[in-house]
Amino acid sequence: MSKKTRHEPHEEHADESWLLPYADLLTLLLALFLVLYAMSATDARKFQEMSEAFSVALTGGTGVLDYSKTEPSDDPPNIKDHKATSPAVPATTPDQRRAELMRQEQQDLEKLKKQLDNYIKNNGLTSELSTKLNHSQLVITIRDNALFPSGEAVVKPEARKLAKAISQMLHKFPDYEIIVSGHTDNVPISNSRYPSNWDLSSDRALQFMKILLANSELDPKRFMPIGYGEYHPIADNNTAAGRAKNRRVEVSIIRKYQDSATFTSVNE
Repeated sequence: MSKKTRHEPHEEHADESWLLPYADLLTLLLALFLVLYAMSATDARKFQEMSEAFSVALTGGTGVLDYSKTEPSDDPPNIKDHKATSPAVPATTPDQRRAELMRQEQQDLEKLKKQLDNYIKNNGLTSELSTKLNHSQLVITIRDNALFPSGEAVVKPEARKLAKAISQMLHKFPDYEIIVSGHTDNVPISNSRYPSNWDLSSDRALQFMKILLANSELDPKRFMPIGYGEYHPIADNNTAAGRAKNRRVEVSIIRKYQDSATFTSVNE
């Protein structure tokens, strides 16, 4: 009997056993790379194309990282939903914004003027009170005889009702600075209390302002009293009627946005 020849395994066959785990390792590393790329990529379409290319190269078909054919969105869902439900806000320039604020201010002051005019008419005060709206302010003019005895700055008891009514209307418009100014005629005054018309007009402005601020809803920081004496007349001091008009207290609601070219004065 002849002996069977014993064949030694080829060396190359013995050394190929490492290829399988090595290929698995490469596959895992490639998959890890794809996952990391997917987390950081900004272009989902390019990632999908690359993923399909690698899957075809490795397995001959689409792999587990298959993406839906639906067109991807760059927006997170919550942001997309927010965009859909938020109302459109038109872009405005600073000039447009200022024009809108001026329009709103004009409406506010016209509304306040109408309330004051209705109060004056309903209470029969047209000979003692008047209002005027111009490009810089809304002015409430009150004759001195409606507020004070001659040559004094003590507010008459009946004038407190008027001051209260004005204060109740003013507190509905809290965004405006208010100047309370006192005015006299040009007849000199000299007594132990008031050595000049400056002193009398200043004290009258202060005393009437204090009556207004008895309304706790008004902010004192918005108010300022000023005495002009005889130096801001609105009528002729050479006549008794003119001097009577010049003796007055004015409550001025100052515009925040002043532009004489934008609005026409509303005066009655």
